[in-house]
Amino acid sequence: MRFRSYDTLKTFDAVARNLSMTKAADELHQSKGSISYQVGKLEAELGFRLFERAHAKLELTEEGRRLWHVSQTALSQIDREIEDLRGTASDAVTIGALTYFSSRWLSPRLTRFFEANPGISLRIEPINSVEMLRSVKVDMAILWGIGGWRGHESELLLPLPAVPTANRAVAEQARRLGLPDAVRTLPLLGDSSGDAGWRAWHKTAGLPYAPCRSNLTIPDSNSRVQAVVDGQVLALWDDLVAPEINDGTLVRLSDIKVENAGYYVVFTDRPMSQGAEAFLDWLRAEKNHNERPG
Repeated sequence: MRFRSYDTLKTFDAVARNLSMTKAADELHQSKGSISYQVGKLEAELGFRLFERAHAKLELTEEGRRLWHVSQTALSQIDREIEDLRGTASDAVTIGALTYFSSRWLSPRLTRFFEANPGISLRIEPINSVEMLRSVKVDMAILWGIGGWRGHESELLLPLPAVPTANRAVAEQARRLGLPDAVRTLPLLGDSSGDAGWRAWHKTAGLPYAPCRSNLTIPDSNSRVQAVVDGQVLALWDDLVAPEINDGTLVRLSDIKVENAGYYVVFTDRPMSQGAEAFLDWLRAEKNHNERPG
């Protein structure tokens, strides 16, 4: 049966980003009842649930996560193409960034950027890997990794060593197995570097990289955090998951770190506009601000 409810995907995107019907309603200037009706109608046509309610809050189902990732990317590309066709995108700076980095580090700081650069429009495109730079038009991208993206210059923005991380139940299982056996028998979740991060960790730990055949691939970085919280896999995470570490939701399994890991600015072959240069200068200043004590 042909899918017809494309108009409700924007509503779904707003609910998925906010994980709240009320916040989505405020964002879209609609009633909460209207938002709930549209989501219900979309679920009915799709034939599967997009959200489930846990502890009085919404969470995406696995089907919901997968649909959100592909719809978010597609809708962003459509919006960008329309701007290009209208000729209105020339003054905007477009940044490709992992959703995890955007929500946990970039978004809380953007007020300072706009205060310092009131004439610049900024667009944040969700991006999951360096391969997406072939199809998404951005001025620069921010990706996690250990550097060395072939065909692209890069600059380390935020050094954040990464360590194996799991939820409490999986962490207990890893302790029983012993970490060398755990990383060999439990599924390892990749990241925007593919398996480069895990390979680097194994090398640092003096262990052969021999993961089990069971694996899970989740392109969206925010959804990867949720997968670890749900106990599906082991993953490498950094200090941006400090809230989950501090409340005991997630556990660090080792003190062995991928020291050269972090968030890199990855450059494209597009000429840098003045606005893009201003954003890059601001990023560098924010890095220095982040590194200052206190």
